[in-house]
Amino acid sequence: MSRGGALRRLAAHEGRWLVSLVWWVARRRIGVAPGERALGYAAAQAAFVYGLAFVCGVETVGLSALFAGEPAVHGVLLVLDVYTVLMVLGLQAAAVTRPHVLGAGVLWLRDGARRELRIPVGRIASVRYDLRSSRQEARAGDGAAAGVAEFAVGGQTSVTVELAEPVVVVGLLGRQATVGTVRFHT
Repeated sequence: MSRGGALRRLAAHEGRWLVSLVWWVARRRIGVAPGERALGYAAAQAAFVYGLAFVCGVETVGLSALFAGEPAVHGVLLVLDVYTVLMVLGLQAAAVTRPHVLGAGVLWLRDGARRELRIPVGRIASVRYDLRSSRQEARAGDGAAAGVAEFAVGGQTSVTVELAEPVVVVGLLGRQATVGTVRFHT
């Protein structure tokens, strides 16, 4: 992918999590129509994300006190720290406002604002509860992780979907992979 294409995709990602913050405050969900079932996953990461936001907030206060005598440095660091806290909260907001969705004809899996995958229900061969650590096969070294897409939360997935026909997953920067198995957490 070209540098310009990657920058456009990153800018679109920034826009999605910023929009998610607004929808989070409004207590609305993106892309869940009446009659469709939202399958949430944000609760599994909430404690970690809120803890990280707290630590970033403490860092903001600490750096503010440390550089109080340097107005230029203080201003730059304050902007960067506030943006970091917003980004961390945007991560959680995207997970809350963009749940997985099971509709009449499609299973729509989302990884916050980073990526999404729409699987036509007709391509699903089986669905099973399958609690596992993320990329368990890759760590075992047997290479079985090829052809598997994971939408993990907190390093875990809980549902495995085997597909009758493969689908193409597009990553945040545009990298594509053809997969026959999809694992996600809900």
